[in-house]
Amino acid sequence: MANPYAGEVAVWIDGRRHVAKLTLGALAALEAELQADSLVGLIERFEAGRFATRDVIAVLVAGLRGGGWRGEAESLLNADLRGGPVEGARAAAELLARAFRAGP
Repeated sequence: MANPYAGEVAVWIDGRRHVAKLTLGALAALEAELQADSLVGLIERFEAGRFATRDVIAVLVAGLRGGGWRGEAESLLNADLRGGPVEGARAAAELLARAFRAGP
């Protein structure tokens, strides 16, 4: 089970449950991947619903890697994500929210 107090979110890919977490290293990689000036801007995009699919994939990959997954972004392009794109966007937003708050 994912521990919300530790910033974890469960993500189901191809029928397997993975724990995702945005560690400090995962956040740094995310900034570099999206060439973001700051994570605040990315969070604001999610809050306003102005995020792109590449944002969702980048957040999921960073979170999955923070949780120990060793896959590549390309692996997610053809994967069966439980809940589809809507669940992917929800999980990405939840990862960002949990990374910057104390508690679930």
